[in-house]
Amino acid sequence: MASFPESVNENDIDKAKFIGELLVPTAPFDQKAGREAWTVAFAPDGSYFAWSQGHRIVSLIPWAKCLSSFSVGHGGEVTNPTSPRHFSRQSCKGGSVIPMAGAPPEHTIDCGDIVWGMAFGSSVPEKQSRCINIEWHHFQFGRDQLLLATGLNNGRIKIWDVYTGTLLLNLMDHTDIVRDLTFAPDGSLMLVSASTDKTLRVWDLKDDGNMVKVLWGHPNRVYSSAFSPDSSVLCSVGASKAVLLWNMDKYTLIRKLEGHHNDVVSCEFSPDGALLATASYDTRVIVWDHQRGSILLELGHLFPPPSPIFAGGANDRWVRSVSFCADGRHIASVSDDRLVRFWSIEERAPQAVAYLPNGLCCAFSTTGSVLAAGTCDGSVHFWECPRSIASLQHLCRMALRRVKTTQQVEALPVPMPLRDFLTYRVV
Repeated sequence: MASFPESVNENDIDKAKFIGELLVPTAPFDQKAGREAWTVAFAPDGSYFAWSQGHRIVSLIPWAKCLSSFSVGHGGEVTNPTSPRHFSRQSCKGGSVIPMAGAPPEHTIDCGDIVWGMAFGSSVPEKQSRCINIEWHHFQFGRDQLLLATGLNNGRIKIWDVYTGTLLLNLMDHTDIVRDLTFAPDGSLMLVSASTDKTLRVWDLKDDGNMVKVLWGHPNRVYSSAFSPDSSVLCSVGASKAVLLWNMDKYTLIRKLEGHHNDVVSCEFSPDGALLATASYDTRVIVWDHQRGSILLELGHLFPPPSPIFAGGANDRWVRSVSFCADGRHIASVSDDRLVRFWSIEERAPQAVAYLPNGLCCAFSTTGSVLAAGTCDGSVHFWECPRSIASLQHLCRMALRRVKTTQQVEALPVPMPLRDFLTYRVV
């Protein structure tokens, strides 16, 4: 893969299609602080969308209701292409909307403190707790259980039942802000929390929220973490250029990835687990072959790119968040230059851009058809992901990389050009 292009004229790039936004109600208290939407999240089954709308409040909205209120229908199909919608929570009595018949309920949750991190978790009954000595548990999570974990400014983690809005667990062990939360995608309800107290903590919710392990290794604040699709590897990123990979079967450090020149604040694996994207204040998103520890692609937000000695300085191109699309081909990034960029791993320049003042975070919907981005004023904006049909070669590559590591692919008796394609060295 190639790195930085020589130049990018963002005025010549296509504009992403804006489809709507969620607005926060006017609060009766101070609007100058604590209103940021630090995190947005989609439920794994696509049933709910959640965002921290500031001032301790998290809104849980059925995603189908969100789509119907905008100009996009189910599956990302445009139903009214002429006018984006502004779905305001102010029009709802008490901040809650009366649900449609048969629709999942909507909830507004007061978490008691500023919400920095948030994650959905779903249970698979066959996945047993790792604590085999416990014969009795207070909570028995069923197949249809859907949980929401919220990480707070006071270091606590609160676990909520999404369908009822009931508080189930209150986890207390961090000594500083819980910046990010991520559930293992295998349905085991293993939760990892990243905190500015320099630690990652692993919690087993099937063991009533017992803390399984503390992961030490970050020299400074930990900002974000992400599981690989098979739940075997965890990536954590933080201050002091840190990108760390962990073996989650043994809870040991695999390696540190070196390449960023400033704090790294966001990370996410590709759907096939072959690629890792990290976003940094050094104005770059780096796409890694994490199994080899090598850089495959650099997505620059400042041209010409700053030299390492200046990359850590004050500028208006700090990258705040990065997200991988479900198609494995598109990446979105949010930066301080008031732009959201949609990238393709097959191109060196953004495919599309969108205007977003004061963006903080972003996440793709479960199908990858819509991108949500939170802002400093607590609102959330939505865009359609650029559409293109994936090649059969790419789909076959994703299917293979879900079960084969880079080292295993390199050992296959195939021609070198095919090997480079399968390892993403050539797209």
